[in-house]
Amino acid sequence: MSQVLLKVQGLDVFYGAVHALKGVDLEVRKGEVVTLIGANGAGKSTLLRTISGLVRPRAGSMTFDGQDLARLAPCKVVSAGISHSPEGRAVFANLTVEDNLVLGAYLRKDSAVANDMDRMFGIFPRLKERRRQNSGTLSGGEQQMLAIARALMSRPRLLLLDEPSLGLAPLLVRDIFRTIVDINREGTTILLVEQNANQALHVAHRGYVLETGHVTLSDTGPNLLANPAVKEAYLGG
Repeated sequence: MSQVLLKVQGLDVFYGAVHALKGVDLEVRKGEVVTLIGANGAGKSTLLRTISGLVRPRAGSMTFDGQDLARLAPCKVVSAGISHSPEGRAVFANLTVEDNLVLGAYLRKDSAVANDMDRMFGIFPRLKERRRQNSGTLSGGEQQMLAIARALMSRPRLLLLDEPSLGLAPLLVRDIFRTIVDINREGTTILLVEQNANQALHVAHRGYVLETGHVTLSDTGPNLLANPAVKEAYLGG
């Protein structure tokens, strides 16, 4: 069995009086794609935001490769090897594609940033065509490509992807999921939040079902695809 890279135990998160995550347990092993599925408001994005240090847990523990994450600032989480591509893309609209990618590498001190930018342009050729274009003028699909590429510029060992297919046309959705598989095959471990449960479970090694802040089910991707309750609730019967 491969090494456990991320371990979440008994995680409780509140927004004021709202108990958003309730005793969540989760593991991500090195080399995996793990997906979180669930309805809107189930707590999926909250979990990613908590892992990346944007939200503070009230109870529980989070470790990454043995390092305690629970009190780290977001920049320290990135330094530890975790990068987050957020829901809604959140590109810097008034900056060029190139500038967005440079910002993704802002904590790096090595001399290979330009090489990694070229690698991003290899993964996402459309970004190369628009490298000097302001990112706010890109299409939704292109902005999603940029958000993923920017996250990869920090050379993460764990990539958090939040709703990468949201609002995209079906052909672009297929392109994004093919890219997710390719990124994983190149060695990046991925924790994926995705409303398109069918696509997500097809690319995932394992998955968790989150309902109203609780993990109610976990299994391999194929087993969750075949599970009658998952089919009924998330796969259109």
